[in-house]
Amino acid sequence: MSDLTDLYQQVILDHNRRPRNRGVLPTANRVAHGDNPTCGDQCSVYLRLEGERIAEISFEGQGCAISQASASLMTTQIKGKTAAEASSLSENFHHIVTTGQAPEEISDLAAFAGVHAYPARIKCATLGWHAAMEALREKAETLKS
Repeated sequence: MSDLTDLYQQVILDHNRRPRNRGVLPTANRVAHGDNPTCGDQCSVYLRLEGERIAEISFEGQGCAISQASASLMTTQIKGKTAAEASSLSENFHHIVTTGQAPEEISDLAAFAGVHAYPARIKCATLGWHAAMEALREKAETLKS
């Protein structure tokens, strides 16, 4: 196994074992839920938007290591970003997991490039991202304060 593959495996294992931003966000003003009935993965994403910027984000859910690690990583990547920046990152992540083509610069997102070899796992990897993008849309459920 190459050093790069080892690094990528470590990123996924670390985010699965020690998820970042896990739990309900009490100050959220947007929420969306994702469900993958094929394998039972579930993910709810909570956002607190300040204008167009994601001030805070968290997730909760259950599922395989890929879905949970991806949701954790997603929260670290889009926190502080605008909706447009988050959408662009989501598109980049989707490209990585569907093609296996990681960006030239080493980033934690590239850890998921190997998912493309397992098409059934692409839904696992993108579940949290899809929920976050849904929460950013106007049609997403808006929580009452």
